Amino acid sequence: MAFFCTSCHSSYPTRSYLASHFNRVHRHPKPPHSPSKYRYHPHLTARPCDEHGTFLPPGSPPLPPDEHVDWTPFDDRPSFEFAELMFEKSQSSQGDINQLLKIWAAKAVLHGHDSDFFPDYASLLAAVDSISVGVAPWRSFKVKYAGPTAPESPSWHHEEYVVHTRDIRAVLHNMAGSPDFNGKWESRPYQEYRNGQRHLANLMSGNWAFRQADKVAEDPNTHGAMLVPVILGADKTTVSVATGNTEFHPLYASPGNITNELRRAHRDGVLPIAFLAIPKTSREEEDTAGFRLFKKQLYHESIAQILSPIQQYMTTPDVILCPDRHYRRAIYEIGPFIADYPEQVLLAGIVQDWCPKCLAHPDDLDSMGSPRFREHTQHAKATYDAVTLWDAFGIVKGVTPFTHRFPRADIHELLTPDLLHQVIKGTFKDHLVTWVQELVEQNNTKKDAKRIMDDIDRRIAAVPAFPGLRRFPQGRNFKQWTGDDSKALMKVFIPAIVGHVPDRAVQAIVAFLDFCYLARRSSHNPASLASMERALARFHEYREIFREEGIRPDGFSLPRQHALVHYVRAIKLFGSPYGLCSSITESKHIHAVKKPWRRSSKHRPLAQILQTNERMDKIGAARIDYGSRGMIKGDVLTAAFREMGVILDNIYDADDDELEPDEVMAIDGGGQGDIGDVDEEAQPLTVKLGKYAAGTCSVAYMANTLAIGEPALLTKIRRFLYGQIYPDPDLAPDAVPLDELPTFDGRLFVYHNARATYFAPSELAGPGGMHTEVIRSNPCWFQQYERRDTVLVQHGDDDDIMGGLLVARVVRFMMLTRQDTDYPCALVEWFLPLGNIPDPTTGMWIVRPERVGGRRPIDIIHLDTIVRSCHLIGVYGNAHIPRTLQFSQSHSAFKAFYVNRYADYHIHELLR
Repeated sequence: MAFFCTSCHSSYPTRSYLASHFNRVHRHPKPPHSPSKYRYHPHLTARPCDEHGTFLPPGSPPLPPDEHVDWTPFDDRPSFEFAELMFEKSQSSQGDINQLLKIWAAKAVLHGHDSDFFPDYASLLAAVDSISVGVAPWRSFKVKYAGPTAPESPSWHHEEYVVHTRDIRAVLHNMAGSPDFNGKWESRPYQEYRNGQRHLANLMSGNWAFRQADKVAEDPNTHGAMLVPVILGADKTTVSVATGNTEFHPLYASPGNITNELRRAHRDGVLPIAFLAIPKTSREEEDTAGFRLFKKQLYHESIAQILSPIQQYMTTPDVILCPDRHYRRAIYEIGPFIADYPEQVLLAGIVQDWCPKCLAHPDDLDSMGSPRFREHTQHAKATYDAVTLWDAFGIVKGVTPFTHRFPRADIHELLTPDLLHQVIKGTFKDHLVTWVQELVEQNNTKKDAKRIMDDIDRRIAAVPAFPGLRRFPQGRNFKQWTGDDSKALMKVFIPAIVGHVPDRAVQAIVAFLDFCYLARRSSHNPASLASMERALARFHEYREIFREEGIRPDGFSLPRQHALVHYVRAIKLFGSPYGLCSSITESKHIHAVKKPWRRSSKHRPLAQILQTNERMDKIGAARIDYGSRGMIKGDVLTAAFREMGVILDNIYDADDDELEPDEVMAIDGGGQGDIGDVDEEAQPLTVKLGKYAAGTCSVAYMANTLAIGEPALLTKIRRFLYGQIYPDPDLAPDAVPLDELPTFDGRLFVYHNARATYFAPSELAGPGGMHTEVIRSNPCWFQQYERRDTVLVQHGDDDDIMGGLLVARVVRFMMLTRQDTDYPCALVEWFLPLGNIPDPTTGMWIVRPERVGGRRPIDIIHLDTIVRSCHLIGVYGNAHIPRTLQFSQSHSAFKAFYVNRYADYHIHELLR
């Protein structure tokens, strides 16, 4: 059987030769990104100025970098790094730090010299409190009911509610002046075009920023200024489940000028600016209309007061220092607000179950209604009474959104799509997963339904391992779900339910996941937005199965599902939703609330939480300041030797633990030694072997002892080498006589991993959209089971079946060396596509292992032909899988497999 190259029509005897030929001759790796053209706003040009606001001449240099070495308020670098380690990273207790300092002092006494380190915990805190950068102290103000009161009035009429806040203007100045944001700060709204198509990614690339700049530019005093949108986020969080469910309501802020990647990173792109009051009253009073209205009024008045320091600078420029060390005149703007649905209801001042963005009636949320906007709300309130507003418009009469107090701000427009609560936790977990279970229970006896649900759990538990994939050892049968659990279930749920529910129910979930994965992309263009609209239309079509089966007899008037119809317009306004998702504020809860709460005394903890946050901000700002001055280079010990004039060679010898190849024979005992042990110098669009070989052996040992089951391994190696040495498409290696093949009598260096580096703009990627992952081929992973990952191998054009990709399972990673030339390669088993199109029910390609004479043949491919890893899930069919099946056995247990296009966002985009 011959294999033909679709680009040059030459033939090859095996797939590995075809793959090697195609990648060597025809494959041209795409650059990290296509050239982009930017159209910047013509009037808000963000011209540099001096500290007084006077514009500088064009080409004026920024302020010179501060290279002065000064560790104040610390004595030296070790003192700072000790304070950072103890207070911020390890978060040690006061008693532990005092004990450690006593041990250090005792060591100094025994060696006859005085210790000039911190004498105790109090002195460490004094140094942290004395840091002069990142200063934005907390303050408080009180709010109380302003209406008429009497002695018999409800208790909340007399109560004073305390709101803790910090000067948001100072916070924004600290953020804008951070050198850490240099190169990731957009000072002007822009429109990005690639290949003639508009691309939407960060907030400043969206229509909203451009349009707000148009409004600001109408004032001639703001020409040449810089727009600084203030992104807000609020979400209640609970700590201390065991001691009374203590609630906190933090409010966060982030400058809209930074990139989405920076906002999502665990850095200081998002900071708490306030802790809102949570009014409490007696059970008798808490359900009264008056108290509910008061809570909403208190919420909006508090946020308005918190933002008041920047109100005047929404019309008059404020001079701030930017990350590039230029001063600019800034105009602040209330930007998008990140919130889940209950908080959106509160923010918009609407009735529960109504949409905060449009006037669709809560009984008919299947489509988009007329948009809500600030002027319409104000006009309606001035025209209609409270009952009509409630019933006809879903507006609460006595609530004025805080945005009405600021110029140009419209809360209905500013509410952002929420992937976490609307899509992942809401529509997927709370709706679709629940409906599938109800569908199983309705169409089967109680006993059969339990048996089917147990089988679904076993299918989920049997899914093979994959980089970054959270496993479910017990299926989905556990109670405490997190957002990460729901995201992980999305990746493996579809194959688990096939055969147990009608195909239309599966297709509904497939359509929904397509919409979700498209929405989550870091950059959008007209094609992706059109695909989102098509996927949503398919979801609306196929979800009717749940109405027809009686699961949703009253239809789908669900606010979180209705919110999906607003996503495309919101992306056009604000860019990618993944940069404005409540998962950002959820993750900040851990660092801003939950960890500080755990280290508090639990008695009146909020004041301690605020103090901890202030100190953490100062330490973070100090590290950035010291780093920008070149004071933090290398590790602290090496820096100390350098400062003392001592030059040491290899203080830490990275090669101490490396074994010489001839010293290693038993390569199947590698265990977990390859964790993270990969080449740190991988180049873009490459697959490189791990840094160290796990062992070395002869070809005979590999063929006969290591369960390869390939007696002709030496011949295959020689033919592989022929194809690499003579890359001529007219010379088929299998047609070459055996005595003309290059000889090989060397040893095989075996590796347990390789690192793939590739362009993955849809994934949570690094600079320039580059992503890296480790591919495993380990015979004893964590000393428990064999792990052989599967990969995608490029062997044809993008228009071919599966986009010109084939699936292979890596049996071994190897390095062959002949005549001083290294040939990194892999022994693989092939999985061949079943059909020319994806499965119509799941939308996934189905592959099956190649078999010759009842066994899976082994082939050899060059690492250059591997694109990245992929994930296979067994095609379970209608049969129930055995209870004893282990996930590590899945690659050998099934006759066919789904190529899981929901394993991550990049694969979803790659496998169309």
